[in-house]
Amino acid sequence: MLMNNRIRVHAATKGLGLSRKTVQLIRGCAETALLCEGMTIPCQIDVTLTDDEGIRAVNREQRGIDKATDVLSFPALDWRDGEGIPENTDFDPDTGLLFLGDVVIRIQRARAQAEEYGHDMNRECGFLIVHSVMHLLGYDHEDGEERQKLMRSHEEQALSVMGLTREKMQEDFPGLAEYLRREKGE
Repeated sequence: MLMNNRIRVHAATKGLGLSRKTVQLIRGCAETALLCEGMTIPCQIDVTLTDDEGIRAVNREQRGIDKATDVLSFPALDWRDGEGIPENTDFDPDTGLLFLGDVVIRIQRARAQAEEYGHDMNRECGFLIVHSVMHLLGYDHEDGEERQKLMRSHEEQALSVMGLTREKMQEDFPGLAEYLRREKGE
């Protein structure tokens, strides 16, 4: 059952060459991650698709880091590991939706990572949006090994529902093994 969520996806940069299928996949993966997390409150996530300079500018302005990255997540709520109690002020008064936060995806890097890891662009965008939704819900892979494992397990659950499991992709795309080693810090 899909909630009345609003996953707004827009391109901040012209000429990114995105297909309608990729945008639909981003929305579907975000919805699936929310469902897997048991989110019963209708919510909103804003997703911006941009280029190298666009994400570098956002990273510099918001985080003081003058460097491009693949994805940025800006949680609006102070939740931890999917747990939190929204305040009345967390809801948009016009729509009644709980605003979870913003996600910025660097499309050129997503394409490069897809090629590097041996899978397609849609699958890479699926990974990036599920990862970001987990951050919006308060999961953090940079706050100790236990929290990293917890976040990864929740990501894998959502990706599995979407048919984007790492195991399946390893069978279909041998280049993914290197990606998984780097993810684990090996």
